[in-house]
Amino acid sequence: MTTTSATSSIISKLGAGSGIDMAGLATSLAEAQFATRIDRNSVRSETVERQISAASTLKSQLLQLVSGIADRVRTGDMAAQPSVANPAVASASKGILTGSGTYTLEVSALAKAQTLTSPAYANAAAPTGSGTLTLRFGTVGAGSFSEDPAHAAATITVPSGATLSQVAAAINSAASGVTAYVASGADGAHLMLKGKDGAASGFVLEASETPGEPGLAALAWSPAAAPERLLAGAANAAFKLDGLAMTSATNTLNDIAPGLNLIVTGTNPGAPTTIRFSDPGANVSGFMTDLTAALNELVAGLNQDIAPQGGDLARDPGARALRKALSQLAGSSVMPGAAPGDPATLADLGLATNRDGTFRLDATRLSATLKAAPTGVAAMFTNGIHGVLATFDKLGRSATSAGDPGSLSGSLARYAAQKLTLSNEKLTLAEAQDTLRARLASRFAGVDARVGASRSTLTFLQNQIDAWNAQKN
Repeated sequence: MTTTSATSSIISKLGAGSGIDMAGLATSLAEAQFATRIDRNSVRSETVERQISAASTLKSQLLQLVSGIADRVRTGDMAAQPSVANPAVASASKGILTGSGTYTLEVSALAKAQTLTSPAYANAAAPTGSGTLTLRFGTVGAGSFSEDPAHAAATITVPSGATLSQVAAAINSAASGVTAYVASGADGAHLMLKGKDGAASGFVLEASETPGEPGLAALAWSPAAAPERLLAGAANAAFKLDGLAMTSATNTLNDIAPGLNLIVTGTNPGAPTTIRFSDPGANVSGFMTDLTAALNELVAGLNQDIAPQGGDLARDPGARALRKALSQLAGSSVMPGAAPGDPATLADLGLATNRDGTFRLDATRLSATLKAAPTGVAAMFTNGIHGVLATFDKLGRSATSAGDPGSLSGSLARYAAQKLTLSNEKLTLAEAQDTLRARLASRFAGVDARVGASRSTLTFLQNQIDAWNAQKN
């Protein structure tokens, strides 16, 4: 530093008359003055760093556990999954509820959309005339149309000079549920119109021409006027579930039975296929084994951190709150609305707590629960507001809530503030120590100069005395 260099220069010029390293002495005295406070700051800083590391590790472990549970539950392999024996007829997936048992399915017809074509044009750029087109919706029968008053008509404006492809674009822009495109057939270009699935989604097309710009009327259609242009009629799906006849406007049948979604893709009249639900017992047992191991890994680190002797988080409220929550985990209600006889806690799934806070899996109890209430067990592994995932998600959110000073996140925020305070304190101590060193070095330089002058005078007098003594002899 500048002060040190200047002081050293002065002492050098004075010849270091005292023979003492004044700069080193000033440094040593300044360090001794602040040693206790600097050491205390270092110890506290190291402690805070360990606390931040421990709390961060616990938070990360907990969030990883919750994330792993979420991924596992969302795969659906711990809930009863339906499957169709004849996959050419339908595909099945789990519905909102938990399903069980078997069903028969016989599909006699699929839901279809009305498909309509226009007269042939030379090409997609052929002019169509201008005016307005109106789509009306309802049921198209043999030479008749019954409009659905609940389904609003759609009006499409066709500008002057429009081409066939521009009419298709205008129909699509209306977003009426009818899609349009131009296809090239053997006899020329055709405007193709296709509605939604379901018998009530049939439609007719009316045209109103702009005076002096005729041609748009050629696109108009009704079942009585041009039945040959109707390529496919709108129809409902027709099927039997367990022998009961049903219909649907779509081929997607959500929650058609408890826990059962179907997408029908083919027909099998007279040859019903079977729908069965899987038994997820083995997957649940595997999950509970993995969960117990993961919880014990978390608890092992937590117990070490909160140990009264040497635990970095021995007095940490966030760590202690997590410890308390984990100790109550097995007996907490996971399914508050569970029916009598159905599992309601993690203890019902075999999770048990040891005296030291670790967990063990009671395989006998889990097996008994799976045998007695398989549907109830499956209901615990859903994405709903209750269940295993919801319980751990709540635990994770509570322990990592940034706004709660009693959570791990609250502890981390507090430690971060302490770390910043200690860092600022360290800088302040370093500045104060350097100021004291410079001040002492300056004072010692003056003392050294005076001592040097005194030594020069003493040497002069001693030489004189020695000279006088020599003359007398």
